[in-house]
Amino acid sequence: MVVVPLSKPANAEAAPKPAESCNLISMVAAASLAAGGALMASGKKRAGLVAAAAGTALAMVDQKETVRRLWNSLPGYLADLQDFLGRVESALDDVSSQRERLQKIFRR
Repeated sequence: MVVVPLSKPANAEAAPKPAESCNLISMVAAASLAAGGALMASGKKRAGLVAAAAGTALAMVDQKETVRRLWNSLPGYLADLQDFLGRVESALDDVSSQRERLQKIFRR
């Protein structure tokens, strides 16, 4: 049988480290977003939109690096989207031409 000590060693810190402490900005941002959603669901659209916009702005302030990475990768996403839309357009053109051919065949 193995005995495991359950008490903390004497040199362990009792206070939380700064990275582990709650971040006030992120908590306020989450509360604003939740309040905005609740206001919009209850029918108060303008107040809900204002609260949600404030929560989004606070979240963006809190997550500067994430927003910066997203902003820098946005041109790549737009290029991928443009390529996808081009393929959809060509597929729709093919379907349209096939439809016209079938209409000509059935009219005979």
